[in-house]
Order: sequence, then structure tokens, then C-alpha cells
Amino acid sequence: MTHVFLDGQSLTIEQVHLVAHHPEVQVRLSETCLPGIQKSADAVAQLVARGEVAYGITTGFGAFKDRVIPPDQVERLQENILLSHAVGVGDHLGDETVRAMMLIRANTLARGYSGIRLETLQLLLALLNANIIPLVPEKGSLGASGDLAPLAHMALPLIGKGAVRWQGQVMPASEALAAAGLHPVRLAAKEGLALTNGTTLMTAVGALLCAEADALLRTANLAAALSLEAQNGTLWAFHEDVHRLRPQPGQPETAAYFRALLKGSQFTRPHDPKNIQDAYTLRCIPQVHGAVRHVLSQARETFSIELNSVTDNPLVFLSEDGSPLVISGGNFHGEPLAFYLDFLGIALTDLGNMSERRIAKLVDNRCEELTYPPFLTEHGGVNSGFMLLQYTAAALASENKTFSHPASTDSIPSSGNVEDHVSMGPNAALHCREILSNLSTIVAIELFCAAQALDFRLQKQPEGRLGEFTRQAYALIRQEVPFIRQDTLLHPHLEKLLARVRAGEFAALTPGLS
Repeated sequence: MTHVFLDGQSLTIEQVHLVAHHPEVQVRLSETCLPGIQKSADAVAQLVARGEVAYGITTGFGAFKDRVIPPDQVERLQENILLSHAVGVGDHLGDETVRAMMLIRANTLARGYSGIRLETLQLLLALLNANIIPLVPEKGSLGASGDLAPLAHMALPLIGKGAVRWQGQVMPASEALAAAGLHPVRLAAKEGLALTNGTTLMTAVGALLCAEADALLRTANLAAALSLEAQNGTLWAFHEDVHRLRPQPGQPETAAYFRALLKGSQFTRPHDPKNIQDAYTLRCIPQVHGAVRHVLSQARETFSIELNSVTDNPLVFLSEDGSPLVISGGNFHGEPLAFYLDFLGIALTDLGNMSERRIAKLVDNRCEELTYPPFLTEHGGVNSGFMLLQYTAAALASENKTFSHPASTDSIPSSGNVEDHVSMGPNAALHCREILSNLSTIVAIELFCAAQALDFRLQKQPEGRLGEFTRQAYALIRQEVPFIRQDTLLHPHLEKLLARVRAGEFAALTPGLS
């Protein structure tokens, strides 16, 4: 059985993706983080025992920051934050996203600056390991003070409240805990705030998007390479000398990537004085796909940092003499994440724009030199061929343009104008997720169209050889969908190909390339 150990400092995007998608993976706390967790919890207990005023521990929250809470109401305060903040709306987040949230929150708390007790943190991990998944509505967070509403819904089962999905059934959390032999906790001081105050939804969605976008970019590169072969494009625009003169991050690497994908291809043209250069969507692939690659790289760096950051407020430190020191800050503010979720959404939208235009050229082209007919069908008129596939790609590309409007440029004050600037990062995350979903379909359509066009070329040049990696991609397409000789129901074929794209099977064809 695979295990992931949390120490608050070394969680990776790959581990998040693994735990999110594989409930059989068990998560444990590393022994190295246990002393810090205990010291932080003890420090909070000391503050309460001394009656010291500390935000969120012995005071109210937000606009109620100046309301001192009597000692006998401190525990009630922590339960109340869960109950009052669990007001999310909309569809429930997928189980994978909630599992990622639970993992990331546990890792943050394991750093030992949040004042949570070990037993409370262990219960959160016990729920994760038993695959008892809280029902978390996806909308309602402003991205500062963190993802309050989603995290409140995530934390409710710890006190036996709310609803969960377990073993395929939705049920009250109290029933699931009892059936799994687990017991709810009574929250101590600071724990409700520690569980709800942080950037966990944004980080979870962003980390999963980074992993999925990496695979999809690889697949989009393969689709573009197949399109280049289908249209008898030239590799001269990918020559290393061209990109040595403009070494923008991602551009030379992408050009080299395409040279590797198409190595040995007999379906690209050499220098031709009568046809010197291709359209931008072929010629400028290194510049555009390379820029997407760079944005994705920067996003990965941002979310990798956030996975191992402490993002709640206040933070609990120990002074040199060992006495507790509580500092209010703003690590819950999601702006660094919001920016890169917006940037990534914009980059993926433009990747879809490039793909849709290549699809249009594949189906609209009427040049006999390319040896395939308009709309990729031999008997146009009675057959519409692949005409409507481009319509679908165009609709999704257009929708992505609306989703890619930056959410991070908006802000609406809240909490009596105390929380007067927010990131709207959760909106950016949800929009980016939709963009990625649409993009996967656009790329699947390009693969479908490119393979159909290549079949026409192969009929005229049966001895011809595709590139080293495009040959494998073509074979994978033809494992799932046939050459379409006359109009038939295309939707089932597209769905099968889309499933392969989303499963990362095309991306897996290029493990040795980076």
C-alpha cells in the first residue's frame, strides 16, 4: 500500500494528484512534525488559561475582532465559526478536489504554527484515509480571508455535522463517522479558525490544474504535430538557430520538442521556394505553445510554494523565552494564486484558439496539393464530414474567452469593510477549471481531424512514414476511432477519444521529452 507522509514542508503537486485520484493511498503525519504541533497547541492553551487577548482565540472574527470572548465561551466560538461560515452554494466540488483540500489543509496545519491539537488533525486524516468525503459547495469564497465557506463545509464532519459521501452514498457525517468507528471532536481554542482560514480551495484546484494542464499541453503538442504533417507543413520554422536568437522561456524548448516529435517524418516538406512558410498556427507554435509552457511553469512554482505554506491567521509562534506569541497577518490572501490562475486560464484559452484554427484549416482547406478533400469527406454534399466538429471547437474556444476574463482584477469589500480587498481567486480557479475542460475537447477534436486528414495522405503515399512520436499518437487514435468513410454518428467516437485525452494516454507517449 502506498503512503504519503506529511511534514508541512515537502508536499508536491504530484503527491496531491496521487492522493486526490487514488483513495487507496494512505496519508500519515511524519514523526518530525509532531513536536511542533504539540508546542503550538500548548501555546494556545496557555493563552486561554492566562486570559490574554488574541485574535480569533479569545476574540470574535472579522468585524467582531474587538469583542472579547469569555473563557467559558471559547470552545463554543470555534464551533460557531464552522456553523456560521458553512454557507457555500452551487454544485458540490468533485471528490478529487475535496480530497486534495483535506490533504493540503492537513499539511499546512502540520507545520505547527496554527495551534491545532494532534487529535483534531489526526481525525481529518482519518476521514481522508477512510474516503469519507465532505460535501463542499463550490461557490461562496472570496479568496480572503482564505476560502472560508468551502473550508467550513470541509471541517463540519470533524464535529459530526454536515453531509458526506461515503461508499457511494450521501449521508449525515455523524452516521458515516459512527459506521467507520470514528468519533467527532469538540474543538478547542483556535481550531475552528485554523481549519477554515486559508487558501486551501484555491491551492487544491490550482495544484490539480497544473498536473492536468501539463499532460494536456503535451497532448496539444502532439495534436499540433499531427496537424503539421497532415498539412504538409515545414519544420524550417522550428530550426534551433531561429529560436537561439529569441530565447524567451519555453520557446526554444518547444521548438526542440517538436523536432523530436517529428523526427524521421516523411510528411513534412523541405525548403520549397514556391511555398516558403506556413500559416501562423503552424509556424508560430514554438512562440505560442512555448509561452503557454512558461506560464504553466510559473504557475507550478507558485502552487508548489503554497502547498507548504502556512496560510491561516493568526499565527502562533514561541518567543525566545518559550512564551506564546500570536501575530495577526495576511497569509490567507489569495492574490498570488489568483493571478496565476488567471494567467493560466488566459494561456490555456489561447492554446485552444491555436488548436481551433488548425482544426478549421484541416476541414476547410480546398487545396488539392494536400490530397485530402474539404471537410475531410470524399463525397461532400451528401456527406457533411467533419464540418460540425469545427463548430463545436469554435463554440468551446469562444466560451473560454469569456471564462478567461481576469477574476483577480475584481474585489468587493466584506465583513463591515474590515476585509476591504479580496482576491476572488476561487472564481479564477473555477473558471480555469472550465477552460481546461473545454480545451481537452478542442484538442481531442484536433486529434480526430488530423488523423482523418493523414489517412487521405497515406492513401496517396502508403509508404510514407510519420514522425517518431506522431506515429505512436496516430496509432493510439486508430485504436479508438476508425477512418470515417461516410457520415455516421461522430459523438461516440469523440467521447472515446476525449476519454483517452483526459486519462493522459497521449501525454504518456512522450515520457522522455520535456
